[in-house]
Amino acid sequence: MAEKTLVNRGIRLLILQIVLALVAGTLVLPFTWMLLASLKTLEEIGLDSWLPRVFQWHNYQDVFNMKGILFGRWYWNSIFVAAWVTFLQVFTSSLAAFSFSRLEWKGRDQIFFLYLATMMLPGLVMMIPNYQNMIMFGLVDTYPGLILPSAFSAFGTFLMRQFMMSIPKSLDEAAEIDGASKWQLYWDVVMPLARPAVVTLTIFSFMGNYNSMFWPLVMMKSLDKYTLPIGMLAFDSSQGQQTNLLMAAVAMSVIPMIIIFVFMQKQLVKGIMLGGVKG
Repeated sequence: MAEKTLVNRGIRLLILQIVLALVAGTLVLPFTWMLLASLKTLEEIGLDSWLPRVFQWHNYQDVFNMKGILFGRWYWNSIFVAAWVTFLQVFTSSLAAFSFSRLEWKGRDQIFFLYLATMMLPGLVMMIPNYQNMIMFGLVDTYPGLILPSAFSAFGTFLMRQFMMSIPKSLDEAAEIDGASKWQLYWDVVMPLARPAVVTLTIFSFMGNYNSMFWPLVMMKSLDKYTLPIGMLAFDSSQGQQTNLLMAAVAMSVIPMIIIFVFMQKQLVKGIMLGGVKG
């Protein structure tokens, strides 16, 4: 009986693995096509064959040498803006989360729920008042105008608060007995323990802002200040249908996200799991 149970369990596990492999293969197919298309000539793109006759590795170099295409500059702009937004979101969200989870003050929970209510507002709705504010402060077509409206995140505050609430408050009391200030309590006690949540928010924030399109499209007017998503539009419209070079540009644009995810995936999973333990 026990052997039969083990056999049935093994069969179910095998079926599950096959299904997961098929799903994973389906998700990987578009990415595989993109990589192979980036190594083809333009004439080969429309053919049925997936593999190029000769691998055109120079396509990647040609992207940087195309007239009117500032791919290197756009690459730097995307990383620069995403890094600053990520830093500011993690810093402001962790400070707000510390206040909402570790400090006692009147109306704390009510204000927190009001803060969360802003997540219900679509980003496109907030784009108009944000753009009006940028005009008023003279920040249109500037990096600060692209960064500052995204420096605060209700989602990030919620994520960090949920994780911080799982940290025993007895640590706060012990630190205060030793004479720690509120800032020392935040920086030296809570933040080191909240590292998984910080990494999770860092990944979400960087990937979201690195791929952001609508706000940079509205804000940026100068070609040399475009980010990659906007630059790709200019790339396609100004150079016609050079799909092979466009796929090479897209392939290079995903490299930072792949690197971040590969090196931080363990912390990401841990942060998501522990962040929802206590509410």
